[in-house]
Amino acid sequence: MKREASSPRPNFEAEAKKIGFDYAYADGEPYWEESARYVLSLAEIEDRLEATTAELNALCLSLVEEVVKQDDLMRRLKIPECAFDVIRASWIRRDPSLYGRFDFAYDGKSDPKLLEFNADTPTSLYESSVVQWHWLQSQIARGELPPDADQFNSLHEKLVARFGELAQGRLLHLCCMSKSAEDAGTTSYLAECAREAGLATKLLDISGIGLRREEFVDPDLRKIRFLFKLYPWEWMFADPFGKSPAVGRTSFVEPPWRMILSNKGALALLWDMAPGHKNLLPCYFEDDPRAERLGAHYARKPLYSREGADIELLDGGVIARGETDGYGREGYVRQALCPLPVFDGQRPVLGCWLVGDAPAGLGIREDSALITSNRSRFTPHAIVG
Repeated sequence: MKREASSPRPNFEAEAKKIGFDYAYADGEPYWEESARYVLSLAEIEDRLEATTAELNALCLSLVEEVVKQDDLMRRLKIPECAFDVIRASWIRRDPSLYGRFDFAYDGKSDPKLLEFNADTPTSLYESSVVQWHWLQSQIARGELPPDADQFNSLHEKLVARFGELAQGRLLHLCCMSKSAEDAGTTSYLAECAREAGLATKLLDISGIGLRREEFVDPDLRKIRFLFKLYPWEWMFADPFGKSPAVGRTSFVEPPWRMILSNKGALALLWDMAPGHKNLLPCYFEDDPRAERLGAHYARKPLYSREGADIELLDGGVIARGETDGYGREGYVRQALCPLPVFDGQRPVLGCWLVGDAPAGLGIREDSALITSNRSRFTPHAIVG
């Protein structure tokens, strides 16, 4: 794995507009970076990243099987008790998942180390699937990459196929907080994938969901039976709507059992399940006496948080803090400090995608800062050799 200079497309803005990439710039700053690229070998992809993604997904499913049997473990994760039966029933039915993303620290030499699992509301999907594929084709056409260059990227095909498996002839409602350009873009892209699979779709803002006779309804009072929501389960269960019987009468993507894996406490439970696993970092709940084993060298992560918010990195003292966003009331874990590798002054996080249970692609975000945030740039990759 290496980072190398790359020639940006002179017509990038027109190309971005053409494919509906409306958030290539965030708050006036570039979010998409194509003056550089990461180059990996096929062996690295297949033997390190793809294989690790499949193995850790299997481990995560085994963890859910254990957690749903024990109320004490759900309490340990600070899951509200009103959600216990909903989560348990969802797992017993094996409600299907659509997608997820493992975030790894990887330097091209050592084993990838899991930083976290985005199992509920992962974004950066469209740029991983469509935008960087267009970039790859352009680079090959311009002679910037060899004709046989490839990419770890079967996301679009797998998403369409997965929606076909999930459809069962139902109307799919898709919702998010549409004031976020990235959330709206991700949701619109998934609606496109669903339509390619033959589904009828209806996009709406999360505020457009109503409750009528213990059923979720859209603004036209149509019952919502099948719902993709880019809205975290912990927020859902904290809302009065989340305590309604309507939750049990709706098929969700992602399903309720994914709430277990989107919790940072799952990292501690995974370490308990597979201590010493080569792709896991030692991790403990902060109130666990064993957390002292990490000394003063750890990442302090709220059980519920997103985009690096309210995370602290300690290396003998606090060396970095994520943006403050009010997370942490439920508690924290301490995960062994794993500094990101540095390539040309940038620190990449490798996001390996799953669709269903199948590894499906790679998206890389990088930053000069120690903590990856929602302002970190997306940088494309290619497989060469």
